[in-house]
Amino acid sequence: SIAEASLRAQRPDSLSVPPAEPRLWTTQRDGEVKLRMEESGLAAEPALTVNQMFVSTVERYGEYTALRWKEGDQQKSLKYKDYYQTCRTAAKSFLKLGLERYHGVGILGFNSVEWFVTDIGAILAGGFAVGIYTTNSPEACQYVAENSKANIIVVENHKQLQKILQIEDKLPHLKAIVQYKDELKEKRPNLYTWAEFLELGRDEPDAPLDAIIASQKPNQCCSLIYTSGTTGQPKGVMLSHDNLTWTAYSTSKHVNLTAASQAQEVVVSYLPLSHIAAQMVDIWITMKIGGVTYFAQPDALKGSLVDTLKEARPTAFMGVPRVWEKMQEKMKAVGAKSSTVRRKVAAWAKDVGLRTNLSKLNHAPVSYHIAKKLVFKKVRKALGLDRCTKCYTGAAPITKDTLEFFLSLNIPLCELYGMSESSGPHTISRHDAFRLTSCGIELPGCKTKLHNKDEEGNGEICFWGRHIFMGYLNMPDKTEEALDAEGWLHSGDLGKQDENGFLFITGRIKELIITAGGENIPPVPIEDAVKEAVPLISNAMLIGDKRKFLSMLLTIKCQVNPDTGDPQDELTPEAVELCRQLGSKAVRVSEIAGGRDPAVNAAIQEGIKRVNENSTSNAQRIQKWVILDRDFSVGGGELGPTMKLKRPVVVKMYKEQIDNFYKDVASPATPDNPLEEMTVIQGVGVSEDGLMEHTRWPF
Repeated sequence: SIAEASLRAQRPDSLSVPPAEPRLWTTQRDGEVKLRMEESGLAAEPALTVNQMFVSTVERYGEYTALRWKEGDQQKSLKYKDYYQTCRTAAKSFLKLGLERYHGVGILGFNSVEWFVTDIGAILAGGFAVGIYTTNSPEACQYVAENSKANIIVVENHKQLQKILQIEDKLPHLKAIVQYKDELKEKRPNLYTWAEFLELGRDEPDAPLDAIIASQKPNQCCSLIYTSGTTGQPKGVMLSHDNLTWTAYSTSKHVNLTAASQAQEVVVSYLPLSHIAAQMVDIWITMKIGGVTYFAQPDALKGSLVDTLKEARPTAFMGVPRVWEKMQEKMKAVGAKSSTVRRKVAAWAKDVGLRTNLSKLNHAPVSYHIAKKLVFKKVRKALGLDRCTKCYTGAAPITKDTLEFFLSLNIPLCELYGMSESSGPHTISRHDAFRLTSCGIELPGCKTKLHNKDEEGNGEICFWGRHIFMGYLNMPDKTEEALDAEGWLHSGDLGKQDENGFLFITGRIKELIITAGGENIPPVPIEDAVKEAVPLISNAMLIGDKRKFLSMLLTIKCQVNPDTGDPQDELTPEAVELCRQLGSKAVRVSEIAGGRDPAVNAAIQEGIKRVNENSTSNAQRIQKWVILDRDFSVGGGELGPTMKLKRPVVVKMYKEQIDNFYKDVASPATPDNPLEEMTVIQGVGVSEDGLMEHTRWPF
């Protein structure tokens, strides 16, 4: 208005205008957000930067061991005070290499002291810690490095180094590469060993680093977690200092972790640190309470994890469902070979264990104590979990069968539920707050809302709390899809709560597949690629939710009844012609379905092979497929009115075919699915009807 313009003209330039209060979200790398503080309770706790939390831990637990690992046969360790100083040295080295404020430091390698130091050092220096999946292709690495404007990338070994060297010329922000394991096979400009890297900052003055640390605010971004959406490129989830420090505090309170001054908690680090779940447990929560993180070997999931568990004897342990399932499968296999007497004793013990745990009796029966002495203690010791009072499962859905199996052995698995966008956990089960198949209740200071509830109480699960992310880097549209106008995070998952607030996940709005290994896979691009590679295919549906590997249901192009829209047995003229080109004489679907036509089979296999070769990771490869007897249709129930695939309906309709993919067959071994490559070692097993027997099984 004219009045406003006049007022602006009268205002002297030197007059400082107070900054507008930040919003709940931002997509700018240097942006700030409004913290979701409450007036009381845990959400009212003062906000801390990563440095403030770390310094507080060092003041209290500086002489305590922070990190433990093995080099050859030698046990090594690092105290909290030395851990912090090493992170400061790394921060000074990053600054000397030219790390700019709000630019990324990529980390590509297996869990190690160097991974942690790089992550924290990058944050202290004012950059972003950016984990990159070790299974990423060079192109996928390029996207993350480019999107985060990575100035430095830290790689584990020569194999990972090669990926970065392939894309180096496409990364304009990249200034240096550091390799933290093995000797360098070649000397190149701006390529450093870990020792050379730390040496750069060792004698640098403290003042410039201290100035940067002092300028950091809890509501600014310090870490990026890259997550894949159902379509399009991965999204950079911006996590603030407060996201990390407050979530670590709230989680440690919720699950009753003990401070180091009472007794040190011990965790084993082996899950991918580019995933927020592993980062939150291994780095931040453990730091908050002054616990010990014990590093597993890079071949942990190929057989050595049990050795590490027995050495570390963790007090808390998190496994993805596939880890627990693999233990269960092998214990059952071992038990089946046991003597009749042993099997009967084990069956009795497990029955007592399950009934006692399910009924949550205040006074366990005598039989339970006998079973505990005869069976349960020995099982825990064989697993390296004899000190473990908190066993968790997360990152993917777990079956009721596996939950009950471990519950019967007196090992309750507490489920966690959350997202990268909620800094990891939102709800967690506890032993004193446990419902089978529930993900528990939300962290203190957080809230849950069920949006658009149906008559059965199912609605989209929405989160609120100081753990909610800042936004997706440079993606305002995607951020506004995830956060509503009031700031609630919409998960895309369906769930319901019981009268006590226990959350049960009942489905997923979004179509993302989460494999048993916790890999998030968007099905649509893969399905579209298969249809493009094999024009004979009409519909393709990817299977893999809660499964060990991906498989696919395929249908062939066929004639449609013009009146009803129902699929017919006759192939379309186009399909017949394609068959001829392949050397097939088929004219009907029934001549092809179920693998009856070798020429068509070979063509499909070749097409899928081409699609697999272009996949971003091995976990995204299709391992098995089947041609169905009829095409999908609206009338058949597989398609909605807009021809959209009704996935849950298809899964029910073709349950037999899907089960056949995974029946009694060792799943293919891939770098992304290393559990299938595991060697077996000496151990103890228990089956549903068998007692322990000294034998060989993984872990």
